[in-house]
This record gives sequence, C-alpha cells and structure tokens, in this order.
Amino acid sequence: MEHLPIIVVFVLFLGFAVVSRKMEGSIITAPMLFTGAGLLVGVFLLGMTGFEINNEFLHLLFEATLVLVLFSDAARIDLNKLKENYTIPVRLLIYGLPLTIIFGTGIVYSLPIGLTICEAGLVVAILAPTDAALGQVVVSSKSVPERIRRALSVESGLNDGMALPVVLVFASIASALVTNDDVQWLQFALLQLILGPLSGIAVGFLGAQLLDFADDKNWMSETGQGIAALVLAGLSFVLAETIQGNGFIAAFVAGLVFANKLKHGCHYLFEFIETEGQLLTQSTFFVFGALFLPHALAVATPYYWLVSILSLTVLRMLPVWIALSRLRLDSSTKLFLGWFGPRGLASILFLSLVIGETKLPHPEVVTNIVFITVFMSIFLHGVSAAPLSKLYSGDSGEKI
Repeated sequence: MEHLPIIVVFVLFLGFAVVSRKMEGSIITAPMLFTGAGLLVGVFLLGMTGFEINNEFLHLLFEATLVLVLFSDAARIDLNKLKENYTIPVRLLIYGLPLTIIFGTGIVYSLPIGLTICEAGLVVAILAPTDAALGQVVVSSKSVPERIRRALSVESGLNDGMALPVVLVFASIASALVTNDDVQWLQFALLQLILGPLSGIAVGFLGAQLLDFADDKNWMSETGQGIAALVLAGLSFVLAETIQGNGFIAAFVAGLVFANKLKHGCHYLFEFIETEGQLLTQSTFFVFGALFLPHALAVATPYYWLVSILSLTVLRMLPVWIALSRLRLDSSTKLFLGWFGPRGLASILFLSLVIGETKLPHPEVVTNIVFITVFMSIFLHGVSAAPLSKLYSGDSGEKI
C-alpha cells in the first residue's frame, strides 16, 4: 500500500497525456485535475491532517519549480512588443499591483484573524501574482481579442517577479519582530534585493552572448540550446545565493535579460516548458492537493474563507478597475480583466520559500489562507474560463 500514491500519480499523468487534447477548451483544466486527485489521495489514502511545507524533499521540488517558472515567465516577455502595446499590462502592473497590495493589506489587517500588519501584507503579496495557466482558455482562445489575451499573459509573466521583492520585505520584517534582530534581517533583505538582480543581469547577458556566438558558429543543436537555457536558470540562482543575493529574483531577471538580448530567440525553452516543465508544475499541484490542502480545509475558519473570497474579487477587481479607469475600455472588459487574475503556482511556491526561510508570528494562519485561496482559484477560474470567454467575445461592446 505504501506505493499506491505513487502509482496513482503515474496513472494520473498517463491519463492526462492521453486526453490532453480533449481537455483543451473544456471546463476541466490540468491544475483542477491534479489538485482534485491529490486531495482525494490525501483524504482517503494518506489520511493527512497536516504536513510540513519545509520538508527537505518538497522544498527542493518547490525551489526547482519556482526557478524554472520565474526564468521561463520572464523569458516569454518581448520588451519590444510590449512597448508597442504596453498600455493595459503596464497599467495593471504599475498601478493595479501596488493598489492590490496596499488596499489588501489594510483590509486583511482589519479582520479579526490575529495577523500583524506585516503578515497581512505578506498574505496579500503572496496572493498578488496571477497564474494564466489556471484559465488557459482565456489566453489561448482566438475569440478573446488579442490585446486582452496579451495583457493577461504579460501581467502573469511579470507580476510574480515584481511581487517577489515585496514578499521578501514583508517576510523579513515580520520575522524580525519574532527574532528581535531588526538590523540583521534588514541587511539580509537589502543584500537579497540588490545582489540578486545583479547576478541575474550578469548571467542573462553573458549567457545570451555565449549562445548567440555558438549559434552563429553552428555549434549547437536544439537539444543543446534547451539544456543551456535551463543551466543558465540554475546558474543565476546558485550564483546569487553564493554571494548572499536572492536566487529567485536572479532567475527572473536572468530570464528577462537573456530572452531580450538573444538574437536568435529561445523557442526551445518554451518547448521544454510545454513538456518536461509540465511534470514539475502539475506535480506541485498534486502535492498541494494531497499533503497541504486537507489540513487547510479542516482548520479553516469563516474569516479564512472571507479573506480568500475578497482576494479573488474586491482586492483584485477594484484595483484593476481603478488602474484602467483612464483607458477607453468598456465595463465588460474591465470586469473580465479583473476576474481573470487567478492565483496558483507562484503563490504556492512563494509560500514555501517564506515558510522555509523565515520565522513568522502566525505561520499557520498565513499558510492556510494562501492554500484556501489557491484552492478556490484553481476551481472557480478553471470552471469559468471557457464560458466567460465565450460570453465576453459575444458582447457587442468595444473590447479594445
């Protein structure tokens, strides 16, 4: 029986591969499938009532996945194309994201759940990044105007890297209040925020130069190119950690610099993400459902559910509406962009990073709120993606 959960995982991946084309455009998404299966395994096979998120093996899995996600998300962003159609995503990132964190921190702190103001800010910052994969239909459907699809994709690709420094700052300050060592934690945070980006810039730029040189000489195969890109992601992380910078920020910056300095493009990296990368991503959702979600659901209070509902609605949709208020967009477009800000992989991985590296006054409250919010988002955004995309595309209002 001890191998039964592993057998379930393998069968699940096989079944997903077999029906993957059938699932495209349906209301059943891969994150829903793997999270739901994980939850069933956790409840009926493992009987879990709680599990340490900083377990060594899981921590390694989450770290590897986060490095890959940050690097590849940043590498997808073409800054030249972004300049041509920058208005919506830039306003979502420059105005919407900070408003979500500021507004959300005040609301969460005001609720009687016992969090300090830094922990309230931490919860909101962890839940701020969006995950376009949870509503893949929205960003892939041709019926949704290209400008709107691009805006959601760019926002999802950049907001995890932009939110990460805020997460680190809130976590460092909250942890300093527990350890009574304000100076040490502030110095640590400062080094992380400075040396991490510098490492990423160096690795991304030099890596692009090296691959362009090798490509010009026709030295590299496509397989070699993919391996090189993944090595650069890992190298940026390790280099930053070695000099006391933040490896995750370094991976994000390295991906952004690498992709935009590379003359020959990096489609081989995206091909990896669509195959091998899916194994890491969906495995994370399965682990989330099996090991962490049962306990979070068991101990959830009404206020935890309230924070989760607010996070997915008011705390996302109101800042988006304000951020886009000066643009000539109709109400349906603003509501569509506001609703499709799903919380997923980045939030799970950010939480694992924070819990593993810092000491919070109320770690269980923070953990359970994040888990419940991600759980709700996986299913609510997954189920609504296809029908709302069709409804939105059929609206006669001006979309762009």
